[in-house]
Amino acid sequence: MGDFTTLFLLFALLGIAGTWLRLSRARDRAVQEARTRCQQHGLQLLDETVGLSGLRLRRVGDRRVVERRYSFEVSIDGDDREAGHLWMIGNTLTALILPTIELYTPELADPSVEQTPIAPGGNVLPFRRQSGDRDVRH
Repeated sequence: MGDFTTLFLLFALLGIAGTWLRLSRARDRAVQEARTRCQQHGLQLLDETVGLSGLRLRRVGDRRVVERRYSFEVSIDGDDREAGHLWMIGNTLTALILPTIELYTPELADPSVEQTPIAPGGNVLPFRRQSGDRDVRH
């Protein structure tokens, strides 16, 4: 009976070690993917790391697979921290969310400063102060 228990514990330990190595390789691939995508979009990948933040089952064709969600932080200009997320199935990137830069166009713009027009039909809305809003500075 002792040999069976020892053999079972050995297989369980090998299974845990194999799973850990597989997830470690997947995390390394996610770091590489996040780094590449941040460079493409002119962002800094902060801390050069990602963290597993979720798992979900997803139907691909006629079978279900596990999709992993990794979260990371990026900086647009070096002074901020914004959240980014990527989803992977195996070594394939399936989705990516990066922060966007929202344009702020005040109503009373300085005429000496050239303003960047917002494309009509775009999905970026300018922030406009409501009458009665106070100017709060942090």
